[in-house]
Amino acid sequence: MLRPLIARPTVALLAAAFALALAAPAAASERHPTLAELEGEVMCPVCNTTLDQSNSLAARRIEAFTTGRIRAGDTKSEIKAKLVAQFGPAILAATPRRGFDLIVWWLPIVGIVGAGGVIAVAARRWSRAGATDPGGGEEDRLDPESEKRLAEELAGFD
Repeated sequence: MLRPLIARPTVALLAAAFALALAAPAAASERHPTLAELEGEVMCPVCNTTLDQSNSLAARRIEAFTTGRIRAGDTKSEIKAKLVAQFGPAILAATPRRGFDLIVWWLPIVGIVGAGGVIAVAARRWSRAGATDPGGGEEDRLDPESEKRLAEELAGFD
């Protein structure tokens, strides 16, 4: 019996180390956000675009507020919570992934899977319909008199 090159506990340790390596930048972004990060995640209440695309006065004021909160040492979550408290949840570009708002995240996935299922069922039916009638049905046959005349005509070409 061949021994595996890497034991299972080693694989688990490598997976954990990989997950931790990816979590560190995300945690750093949470603790020390930049204005550029938040501009793409916060909406302008006037023109309904993200702050990085808006030139409205309201967007500039939100950016100034965000810059002040970053300098004060607030985390990304704290800044977003303060903006939501002032403007409501519509200020966030992405809806929260909990409660009723979870439908916004799952509905496209369910729709794509459902459409794929419908297409698969339809393709299966179409392929079966073609297999049951290969093209030699009774309605495609000639009457005996026409077959005899066709055979005589074809024999004349030889």
